[in-house]
Amino acid sequence: MFLIDPHIHMVSRTTSDYEMLALSGVVAVSEPAFWAGFDRSPAGFTDYFRQLTEFEPQRAAQFGIDHYCWICLNPKEAEDLGKANEVLAEIPKYLDQPNVLGIGEIGLNKNTPNEAKVFQQHVQLALDWAAKLPDRKAPAERPRHALILIHTPHLQDKLKGTRMILDMLKDFGSAIDPSRILIDHVEEHTIGLVKDAGYWAGMTIYPISKATPQRAVDMLEVFGVEKLCVNAAADWGISDPLNTHRTMLEAQRRGHSRDTLLQVFHNNPADFFGKNPRFKPRPIHLAR
Repeated sequence: MFLIDPHIHMVSRTTSDYEMLALSGVVAVSEPAFWAGFDRSPAGFTDYFRQLTEFEPQRAAQFGIDHYCWICLNPKEAEDLGKANEVLAEIPKYLDQPNVLGIGEIGLNKNTPNEAKVFQQHVQLALDWAAKLPDRKAPAERPRHALILIHTPHLQDKLKGTRMILDMLKDFGSAIDPSRILIDHVEEHTIGLVKDAGYWAGMTIYPISKATPQRAVDMLEVFGVEKLCVNAAADWGISDPLNTHRTMLEAQRRGHSRDTLLQVFHNNPADFFGKNPRFKPRPIHLAR
């Protein structure tokens, strides 16, 4: 079975992890910008964005894995509005890099007013990106905004933060296209809100603070496989790049078909990422 991990932080993983993923059937990874474990200077962000767009694709390519990424200032570093404005001013320079899919992972951490302000500024950047595209299509055929990947808060802040995010997106009105937005780290009490609003939902298999493989498959069975992605979000914390695979095995153990597994763990992320023409899908067909 071939997989795409739609949310994994490979800058914090070893090159051997790329090899392990390749041996385990991963053909592409998507790496959102995230917190480094400490608050960076604006110059630190530009170095980080270069790492995502220049170095990580080279590491992944050694093992036949396509590396895509997202650019943003992570919500954990959004309290300093002066620094945030400096970083936001740099982001448009990277949105045209060949492996960049869009803006992300933006969102909320502690649901503060400053985090909300920076979230809205990021969404506006996504809208501005679409306005600057070459006019090669009729207006009705042009995307309304860049793809957006959203981080929802942890544990006790998740429900409130998810509701805040959905309300802020509503404030942008018809400019927002829910089919171009993936809201990640959903759990049992938030997945329904996200899917009912028409957005893509991401389930993160990070057992300490998010979901386990068993809980993820429960959600899949209750809420359906449409517009649903599964990721490991592996980083420098207690995490595992193979948790996506463990979730697939749990679904297989419960009797879900290979067609369902292929849809959830490969085709769904490919369909979402494919809304940006930079994503180059690899046709996958199951033997009958």
